[in-house]
Amino acid sequence: MDMDEFDFENRIMSSEYSGEDTEVEPSLRPRSLEEYTGQEKAKEVLKIYIEAAKKRGDTLDHVLLYGPPGLGKTTLAAIIANELGVNIRVTSGPAIEKQGDLAALLSNLAEGDVLFIDEIHRLSRQVEEILYPALEDFSLDIIIGKGPAARSIRLPLSRFTLIGATTRAGQLTTPLRDRFGVLLRLELYTPEELCTIVKRSAGILNIPIDEDGALEIASRSRGTPRIANRLLKRVRDFAQVRGDGVITLELAREALAVLEIDELGLDNTDRKMLEAIINFYDGGPVGLETLAATVGEEAITLEDVYEPYLMQIGFLSRTPRGRCVTRSAYEHLGIPYKKKDPLEGGSQIPLE
Repeated sequence: MDMDEFDFENRIMSSEYSGEDTEVEPSLRPRSLEEYTGQEKAKEVLKIYIEAAKKRGDTLDHVLLYGPPGLGKTTLAAIIANELGVNIRVTSGPAIEKQGDLAALLSNLAEGDVLFIDEIHRLSRQVEEILYPALEDFSLDIIIGKGPAARSIRLPLSRFTLIGATTRAGQLTTPLRDRFGVLLRLELYTPEELCTIVKRSAGILNIPIDEDGALEIASRSRGTPRIANRLLKRVRDFAQVRGDGVITLELAREALAVLEIDELGLDNTDRKMLEAIINFYDGGPVGLETLAATVGEEAITLEDVYEPYLMQIGFLSRTPRGRCVTRSAYEHLGIPYKKKDPLEGGSQIPLE
């Protein structure tokens, strides 16, 4: 099986960040909480926290945003800084390799500024340790010299707000997680919310689209705005070449069919993964490493990119023995479901 078929970075349905996003998404990002669609609970509490901080003339407490990729964590961080009326510095956990890198970032922040660290769970332990006094006391402990002549000095910092974003909140160390005063989980979007986002993006990009066409794209976007915007651009191409430039329901369905994206948002790779479990392992259970070898993909890619959505829609389940395909997935793929026969060592028998 060709491994290129499972290159998740080239998937139209991947919620991972790609270079393609830089062409459009900055202009599509909302700049205020009023423009930000969805995440109503998070917006409601953020409005209160931001307003309270402004009334006190104080900095906002440190914020941790977590949830699946593509839901708008970076956008929300920029909105928080904009609502506070301060500057934002953006970096990522893997980019901060040494303690000196973080010290330089922190020492250059002005009073009230926001420091946004994406994928904060990937900070090294050494870097994370000097972050603790910075978050609690707004100071840096620096060691000068080596050996017996070494001494420690404490460098005061301007009061700032750290906004951390992560797709794996469980991998944050407890000391770091406990230093965030505001923890917000971003949830997957409903088709109606995504429809609003698609129509807004279409307006910014001057793409004619009707309500049904927007809802069709939204319903196949896996609850993720990043995927919705990406699909909108691809359907626009079909509208310009095979239609009159207007995205209608019929044209959206035709374009998504060519892209092999079905009505639930599954693409060719998702279906191949489910079919491999059904055809080669009788629907499971099958271990992650074995499945990865079967489909020619890395185990961590299956676990982070493919599995979450398949589990959320009830097509895949994790058991102590491995991954299993559910009856719903059989029905969606049009494959006759087989019930496990406990008397035959876990083999399956067709249902009448």
